[in-house]
Amino acid sequence: MLITTLLLAAMAPAPTGAVDTTRAAFTKCLRDDMKKSLEAKVEEAEYEMAVKSNCSAERDAFRAAVIALGRSGGDSVAVATEDADMQIEDYHANFTDKFKDYKSNNSLPGD
Repeated sequence: MLITTLLLAAMAPAPTGAVDTTRAAFTKCLRDDMKKSLEAKVEEAEYEMAVKSNCSAERDAFRAAVIALGRSGGDSVAVATEDADMQIEDYHANFTDKFKDYKSNNSLPGD
């Protein structure tokens, strides 16, 4: 029984790996959404409001992974949650800025 537990623990993905994987999925979703919004000629204010509600599955997975990483490093739930929420807000702000830049240049991001 002990050997099985140790093997399962060793095979579990490291929290850092989960953050990297979920971050990549979240940013890909945000990028795809931004491109679709630019193609659809969405206004800046509308995009800024929508970006926070789009990609919810990817956002939630990223948030959970960041919280798990923080907790594994000894952070309290409150600190780990605050860090995750701040990172998500940073991504939303970053993509909103990118959207505005692309829109002002009438261009699209590359693939």
